[in-house]
Amino acid sequence: MRLDQTGWKMTVTHTSAFSLRATKLPDGFDSKAMAEVRADLADNGVATPEGDDQSELAAIVADARAKGIDLSIVVLDGNPGHDSELRDLATEVAGFQHGTVAVFSDDWIGTTSDSISRVRLEWAEDKSKFTGGKSEQAAQTLAHRLEQTPTVGWTEITIVLLAGLVLAIGGLHWVKSRRAADTYPPATADPHPGIAEDPALEPAAR
Repeated sequence: MRLDQTGWKMTVTHTSAFSLRATKLPDGFDSKAMAEVRADLADNGVATPEGDDQSELAAIVADARAKGIDLSIVVLDGNPGHDSELRDLATEVAGFQHGTVAVFSDDWIGTTSDSISRVRLEWAEDKSKFTGGKSEQAAQTLAHRLEQTPTVGWTEITIVLLAGLVLAIGGLHWVKSRRAADTYPPATADPHPGIAEDPALEPAAR
């Protein structure tokens, strides 16, 4: 079936060219809600549901920015249908809010950044999830880990060492093989194949 027969028209963008998953924002996030988030972030880098105390989150943002991490925080009530919706929302917010955007729900987190790699973001996210709605705790953990450099585990170190050992053994074997070939050249054919040995030179039979 052709796409244009379904009544749905697909526009190929940089995003859709590499991923077929459509962007899905949490329920209730229309253009009006996004405008409210933008206005709420403007003063202290924090956007939360109406009535929530932002002072602790604002202090976390201010401290992170003082350490060179341009952090912005958005907090939602509850959890969306899928955790990927938080990352989609963070990406939408990043359209007008530069730096690193972190969106927290009760148990999940979605991030995006124009200066921090995805690997480092996800490393920081790992310990910031499942706080049961304690967004201040989750945000503090995230900010603290973003200030650090991800460490390499012993598993990765062991793999690298083993790979190096295998390469070293292989290289040593190759060097020995080359030396053996140079020391013991292959036997050559008889340079005078048509000349028979002189019978007179053979020892007399007993």
